[in-house]
This record gives sequence, structure tokens and C-alpha cells, in this order.
Amino acid sequence: MTDTTFASAAVQAVLAEQVRTAALQLVLQLPTVARLTPAPLEGPAAPVDDWAAGHAVVGTFVGQGSYRVALALAPELLPAAGDGADVVVDYVRGALEDAMGAFGAGVLTGLDVDDARELFATPEAVVVRLDDSGSPVGAFGVLQTSGPRAGGDVLERLGRLSGVEMDLTVQIGRTRLLVRDVLDLEAGSIIELDRSAGAPADILLNGRLIARGEVVVVDQDYAVRVTSIVEAAVRAL
Repeated sequence: MTDTTFASAAVQAVLAEQVRTAALQLVLQLPTVARLTPAPLEGPAAPVDDWAAGHAVVGTFVGQGSYRVALALAPELLPAAGDGADVVVDYVRGALEDAMGAFGAGVLTGLDVDDARELFATPEAVVVRLDDSGSPVGAFGVLQTSGPRAGGDVLERLGRLSGVEMDLTVQIGRTRLLVRDVLDLEAGSIIELDRSAGAPADILLNGRLIARGEVVVVDQDYAVRVTSIVEAAVRAL
């Protein structure tokens, strides 16, 4: 075995371990009713049916290396197709971001619904099948597109994403309603939230809680004054 071949095999072994770790975290965080379990992909069989692979959530993770990431799930595990790609992406975004923590600090970006069949079929990709009671209902795959860099170079590469827009949401509270209660809503209805008056609002970046703050008014517009930063979110960035 040549040095190059040995190095390549070592890199692939590290990638495989990272993907397995990420898959374990992924199935814990996915908001599905099914209790999914990751299973090793054996042989040339497709990890998931053709429809799911063709309608996967695909994105790029940039950290110590660059990776293409794909998550395919059976349609019964996803929001209705008619709800649009954004709804599907938002449904799995948090779970994917948590899962990619197995690859170290980085940014998961460019998530969209796309065809992942080519990625799943690439020999260099590491693909894990997701099972529900022993039946395959999904697949999670990662393809490394560039290798790890030195720490300073990671920061430089992350800096290239500084112009990428991210969704910041301020949430003052939540509640759950029965369908009949929703149908009864009309102008003047009052919806009680799960938070007392004066409690800090949650500040979410791409759906992830990063800070809490106080809602204020600036020049007749609502704004939020940050009062605390969530330390776990800082470590994840």
C-alpha cells in the first residue's frame, strides 16, 4: 500500500466515524414521530427509495474541511410536499445543524431540497441508512470535498461567508391550539402564550436559540435589546 493510499484510507476512516457520530445525534434531534435508528449501509443497494433521494435536503458544511451533506426521508416523515421546500428545510434544519457538530466548528449553509442520488452513489461519500423498526425510511450522507485546514485558515474561510444572510427571529412566546380552537379564531380573539409579561424574549438565529432580550420601541419600530447570550450557542458557532 502506498503512502497516498494509506493516507486516503485513514481520511475515509475518520470521515466514516464522524458520519456515524453525526447520524446518532441526527436521529435524536429529528422531529419525527418514528423512532429512527442509524444502520450501516451494506452492499450496492440504494439507501432510500428513488423519490426520497430525489427530494432530499442538501447543503454545504464549511469548517475544518468542506463537506456536501444530504438527508433524505420518506414522504410520510416530512411535512406535506405542497407546503414548499422552505417548510421541509426548516423542519430538519436544527437537527442537521446539531448533527454536523460532530465535524467541529463550522457553518451549515445553502440548505435546499434537491436531488441527492448522485451524492449517495459517490464511492467517496459515507452514507448511513435510517431505519424505522428495521425498515429503511431515510438516509444521511456526507461527501468531503476538501480536507482539514490549519486553524487560522478555517477562520479565513469562514470569513468568506460573512456576507451570507441568516434569519434572525425574536420569539415572545408559544402555545399549542386544537384545530377547533384555530377554527374559532376571529378578529379580537386573544391567544395566551406560555410566557409571563416582562419575561425575556428568545432570539433565534436560523431556528437556533442564541440569546435572550427585551423588546423595545425605536423610532416607532419594534426592536430587541440583547440582555444575555446563550453560552451553548456561542460554543456551537
